[in-house]
Amino acid sequence: MEKADCLKHRKSSVVIAAQRPDGSPVSKREVEIRQTGHSFLFGCGAFETLNITDSDSGPEKRAFYEERMEKWLKLFNYATLPFYWGQFEASEGNTNTEAVRRAALWLKERGVILKGHPLCWHTQTAPWLLELTNQDILEKQLARIRREVTEFKGLIDMWDVINEVVIMPVFDKYDNGITRICKELGRVQLVSEVFGEARRSNPGAVLLLNDFNTSPKYEELIEACLEAGVSIDAIGIQSHQHQGYWGKEKLLEVLARFSRFGLPVHFTENTFISGHLMPPDITDLNDYQIKEWPTTAEGEARQAENVEEFYRILFADPHVEAITTWAFQDGAWLGAPAGLVRTDNSEKPAYEALRHLIREEWNTSEVKSTDELGRVEVYGFNGRYEAMIDGVVKKFEIRKQEEGGKQEDVRRQEEIVITLN
Repeated sequence: MEKADCLKHRKSSVVIAAQRPDGSPVSKREVEIRQTGHSFLFGCGAFETLNITDSDSGPEKRAFYEERMEKWLKLFNYATLPFYWGQFEASEGNTNTEAVRRAALWLKERGVILKGHPLCWHTQTAPWLLELTNQDILEKQLARIRREVTEFKGLIDMWDVINEVVIMPVFDKYDNGITRICKELGRVQLVSEVFGEARRSNPGAVLLLNDFNTSPKYEELIEACLEAGVSIDAIGIQSHQHQGYWGKEKLLEVLARFSRFGLPVHFTENTFISGHLMPPDITDLNDYQIKEWPTTAEGEARQAENVEEFYRILFADPHVEAITTWAFQDGAWLGAPAGLVRTDNSEKPAYEALRHLIREEWNTSEVKSTDELGRVEVYGFNGRYEAMIDGVVKKFEIRKQEEGGKQEDVRRQEEIVITLN
């Protein structure tokens, strides 16, 4: 359990003032306060939403995925949707725009914040780029960014702009257009080009640089990009822990190194295994392909412990603004049992561990009484709320308080008035 002041950076205050139509206070009256959502981004991959909104999905299939996403929505307020170029536009000009848009709208209607992943990556990129010159590849890449970011503006306003740049120019598993242009331009110049195009296409978007490489090489890349004037809004860190949990010491060490830039940190892709762990000699996770990788009772207990400690550490760090579980269900990536639910949608212990944190421990719901002036102060986790008094419901938000200034001054400014009949 966290110490009392450990999560103060996640909380703020408002004053609720209950009054009659003539402005007189309603004193000594119970106010029920209920948090309905978090400001912090608790995220998860939501690729399978496309199965719900696909017109070709039969009623049975749709019902199965709706059941899965219903459980998804009980935990998460933030979704990652797929924009892998090789799948999104397998042949030039034929895009998956409408299918992704339908999925995005389904999620947005349910109050979910969306991120697109990724706009530029050497893996799963468009195969038809190989027929072009490097200059043409770059032009097509920038046009692709312009098209997606513009068309989804207002629906998706957060993007993993470029993925895994540290390895990009030396990637040698197979030829691809993006590695070609990264070799020619260099990492920093390519990052500058793609970020510049994304920024011009949606000046208000949140733009991430994302990588699995947490070595000093990633720090050096971030430093060089910032020095070159690249407008990075958040640092994305992947942590696919197929070979075992990082542990507290490594997690804190990574946080310390990447927090020094003063930018928000997003843990963008996180997996914890509930079966046997991947052998330690595997250097590329994609190389471990086996016929079956079952979840086990012992593995599920370990996964739940790992998930809980991981989330506690990250939520306690003021630099972290988002945590994304990569696979909601087992078998989603590399056949790994890394989901919070099993393949039949049944909940695993890790699901319950995370639900307890998000919906109970890190949730502010209480009943308080107004004072003689009809006021009651609410100090709680930043997010959306409802206050109910005498059957009257008022929706409001508790927002992160501005740095500087006196705490008392900020509290006085935030007043939510409820007028009773």
